[in-house]
Amino acid sequence: MDEQKVLILDTTLRDGEQTSGVSFTETEKLSLAKILLEEVKVDRLEITSARVSEGEKRAALRILNWAKDTDHLEKIEILGFADQCESVKWIQEVRGKVMNLLAKGSLKHLTGQLRKTPEEHIKSLIDTIEYANTLGIQVNLYLEDWSNGMIQSRDYVFQLMDALEDQPILRFMLPDTLGILQPSETAFFVSEMTSRYPKLKFDFHAHNDYDLSIANVLEAVKAGVSCIHVTVNGLGERAGNAILSSSIAALRDHLKIETNVVETNIYRISKLVETFSGLRIPANKPLIGASVFTQTCGVHADGDSKDNLYFNTLMPERFGRSRSYALGKTSGKANVKKNLAELGIELDENTLKKVTDRVIQLGDKKEQITLDDLPYIVADVLDLAEIEQKVKIINYNLSHAKGLKPVASVALKIEGKQYEATSAGDGQYDAFMNALSKIYKDKLKKSLPQLIDYSVLIPPGGKSDALCETTITWEMKREFKTRGVDTDQTFSAIKATEKMLNLLQNETILQITQLQSQFTLA
Repeated sequence: MDEQKVLILDTTLRDGEQTSGVSFTETEKLSLAKILLEEVKVDRLEITSARVSEGEKRAALRILNWAKDTDHLEKIEILGFADQCESVKWIQEVRGKVMNLLAKGSLKHLTGQLRKTPEEHIKSLIDTIEYANTLGIQVNLYLEDWSNGMIQSRDYVFQLMDALEDQPILRFMLPDTLGILQPSETAFFVSEMTSRYPKLKFDFHAHNDYDLSIANVLEAVKAGVSCIHVTVNGLGERAGNAILSSSIAALRDHLKIETNVVETNIYRISKLVETFSGLRIPANKPLIGASVFTQTCGVHADGDSKDNLYFNTLMPERFGRSRSYALGKTSGKANVKKNLAELGIELDENTLKKVTDRVIQLGDKKEQITLDDLPYIVADVLDLAEIEQKVKIINYNLSHAKGLKPVASVALKIEGKQYEATSAGDGQYDAFMNALSKIYKDKLKKSLPQLIDYSVLIPPGGKSDALCETTITWEMKREFKTRGVDTDQTFSAIKATEKMLNLLQNETILQITQLQSQFTLA
């Protein structure tokens, strides 16, 4: 295995969509398929199950039409069943060329669900394979519940394999359907399959019920599988599937095995799936979480400054990310210094200590401090008047009536001059932003940053009058965040937006840089 790459089958659009509450639209599925194949460069893409719905049929047809025009047709796969030719016909109608035929990989599933004998099941599988081949459709075979089959009914698994090994099946796919395996079992069971059937090609399909999916993936590859199944962000039933990002990194770093996946594009597809699925990526999710490349402890920042002492092989740049240093009560001077350096600010030791002390004081109060808060902290510590609230939202009126679009009227004061605008929108905050855009684009001839993320945090068990915190992520040359707190969600978003307008007006980085001469050492 060291001399060849492991293939990657992504099943976000099929198995991943079985996550509770997740459903992708036709357009979303097509967009994800394009990025996964052309930018992330997975080798195979499982896009749906046959006979699910008319919407899935339309989505599959759109993806396969695009795949035909872009020479990706053989990479698109659809789950099908041994159901008297119905799945095969469905796949033919959407112009599919590869069917992943679902077989029962455990005797318990066969007798309990299909209520067939092994011989009856084998015949139906062979009939389906032959029919698919007559229509030019190639077949892979899923052994559903294979892991339980190896534990409870190994003779049945081998009976099935012995009967099918000479059939025109491209790959045999070994699912740990219920996520029950531990790594030593995976190694043993996969080795049994690859040694008993050395001429066959095997995939491994891991689930994460015990949080062991990545460990099981590594053991499966070491035991001889040549393709692994993954999903973006680990989507999937129950605890989900093996996650794309961690699988790729672990294969490369621990087994020294390469894949065709472009690591730098993983974060982009993760964020897009987060948006389309509505499921937030946990902040501490390896490689793709918001805080996983953030050093919080001041000792760590100091060590990084001296000799990158707290770096490992998971460098953020590999995954299209960058390293940052958190600001809070555990921050030391090294944390603050690194953040100031990103803004082009250099302080003398005495001033740096004062700024660090202020950051720690704010952190003790549970206040969240961002890179964009630092210039104001510096200005406050040094009693500089040049940085101030230059934009104030004087008044706003939000109206929303059933059957009518929300309308917002906004009055701003920018450096003493007042501006007003009114606009409608798809929601109250959208109407507010549209009114702001009128002021900035039409009257000030300025562009507003692009809103790229919007999250609301309400304390657990909070009542209707509880404070909520709205955090908005903006992008204008770089990403930055602003926060607002209020008992009303829309009002807290407006407060966060006011902070953004002041950052924009102050042109913080340039202004602070111009002020450097007042408080830096030569």
